[in-house]
Amino acid sequence: MSDQVQQLAKHCLNYRESNSARANFQLVTTVTLFIGSCLAMYHSLVHVGFWLTLLLAVPTAGLVLRLFIIQHDCGHGSFYNNNSANDWVGRCLSVFTITPYAYWRRLHALHHAGSANLDKRGYGDIDTLTVKEYNELSKLKRLGYRIYRNPFFLMLVGGPVHFAILQRWPLSFSKPSLQMWGSVMGLNLSMAVFYGAIIWYIGWLPFLMLAIPVALIASSIGVWLFYIQHQFEDTHWETSQHWDRKTAALYGSSYYALPKILQWFTGNIGIHHVHHLCSAIPNYRLQECVDDEPELKKINYLTIRQSLKYANLSLWDEELKKLVPFKAVASA
Repeated sequence: MSDQVQQLAKHCLNYRESNSARANFQLVTTVTLFIGSCLAMYHSLVHVGFWLTLLLAVPTAGLVLRLFIIQHDCGHGSFYNNNSANDWVGRCLSVFTITPYAYWRRLHALHHAGSANLDKRGYGDIDTLTVKEYNELSKLKRLGYRIYRNPFFLMLVGGPVHFAILQRWPLSFSKPSLQMWGSVMGLNLSMAVFYGAIIWYIGWLPFLMLAIPVALIASSIGVWLFYIQHQFEDTHWETSQHWDRKTAALYGSSYYALPKILQWFTGNIGIHHVHHLCSAIPNYRLQECVDDEPELKKINYLTIRQSLKYANLSLWDEELKKLVPFKAVASA
């Protein structure tokens, strides 16, 4: 681990302290806006037209993402100083994010523990093969990997399937614990009761016309964010022998500099290198941490325009130490 990594990690430790007032304000305003946005969608569907409902689905989906970031912080134990408060808020928000709290918390902890480690892939990651691994696949498996890594497939199919279907069963663990089963099945039951009551009141068709656009937009954006936070050309991967957690956190995650309005909706999660370096920092203090240390603004800095050119990167080249597209392997 370099001196720079140690210095920046030490700097980040100063921003771990949660603030209950800021946390409460963020929670109350986001939930209030989300409920208001949902009611506006329903009103537009009944009294105006579906076209306005679709327009309103965009900010509503953005608010779902913001709720997910709050749940995410609760899972890290960083939103509040109190673990019980974190857990209860996280569980309640999971009904809106349709993401089982304890199950996802465990899976995400494994992601942080092995991020950028070539020997610990598969937990909470976008599957990434090395050039050598890809070349050793059969033609059929190469085709499957190419389809999977297509950004449109990941966002429009992979995201909705993952959140709406795969998370209804603890498939990510070969032998899920009772806590994992309880988390998933408990949420499934809560969703059946909560959304069943809404369907009983407004009907199946209006519910689907409201829920499907929001779910598609939120899951697609969420997958893209998770993709670009780790899948960029000069990212960092190492085998366990050479892997260092703090180095991997800082250089294997991007600083996705979004416009202020998008940064608000995404709860500062674009400042991902800092989040991985110190996951105990609540989302509402990430910008403060970066602003107080200019060096953090230079590491893996990406704008939206810059990030789009990385959408086709699909393989880790262990010799070049960077992500490359399929055509680079074909030409080689």
